[in-house]
Amino acid sequence: MTSIQCRVATTQRELDDAVRVRWSVFGGELGLITGWLPPSRREVSCFDTLETTVHLVVYADREPVATLRLLLPNPEVADAIGGRLGFELEQKLDLSSVVRPGMVFAETSRFCVLDRWRRSEVVTRLHAGLYEESLRRGVTHWIASANLDTDSREDALLSCQLAAYRGWMSPRWRVDVPDPVEAPVIPTNPYYTPMERMRARRGLLDGLRVPRAPALFARKMGARFIAEPLYDASFRRFTLPLVAALGEIPRGTLARFSALSTPQRSAA
Repeated sequence: MTSIQCRVATTQRELDDAVRVRWSVFGGELGLITGWLPPSRREVSCFDTLETTVHLVVYADREPVATLRLLLPNPEVADAIGGRLGFELEQKLDLSSVVRPGMVFAETSRFCVLDRWRRSEVVTRLHAGLYEESLRRGVTHWIASANLDTDSREDALLSCQLAAYRGWMSPRWRVDVPDPVEAPVIPTNPYYTPMERMRARRGLLDGLRVPRAPALFARKMGARFIAEPLYDASFRRFTLPLVAALGEIPRGTLARFSALSTPQRSAA
């Protein structure tokens, strides 16, 4: 039997576990990191060591198997980039229209789970840990950008169309995104098949797939999307910006979080 636990990284070893899992997923399994490969095989950025950054790591027994990063507002970074929150996403998007009195935002990013654990309790444990730690820190809303698993603008726009069709676009917020000038003219990672695109052009949207990340955030965490697809040049993928209110997380998800408050064990 395998013990599944989510922890806030408080030691150098736990932070190292987080960035090693990120490398395993982004650099190894998904092949999103190209060019010069660092010998340490860690995926790191300048945001990782800020005092306002929180790393969550899920362990299966002693093995780190999932992680995510929570960025809290940072005045120093906000001043440096000319933003209001000091988030990484704010380097690409003007989030001033999102910030409103009484709301405390945090940016969630680097959400990744090792392949063999992606359809297990690990995902719920990670979300539950994020929820509990965010409540503890007074966060009211998350902002993020969900991976659309494609470098095709056509396919990314179709995913956005399907999100709107399912009622997942926010009625409260709208953020403009820059033109995806860095996106490839000829995509190498399509998401939809020619038949699926043809169905969409005919308006036959029922049954068409939505990428896993945005569907998960919308259904399980109550997230709503706030913009058209945004191209992330560092990972060579389109993403879909979103906001999720902690007070609007579906009851079913909260019930699952509550059930995890008692230590449990699950088979590997």
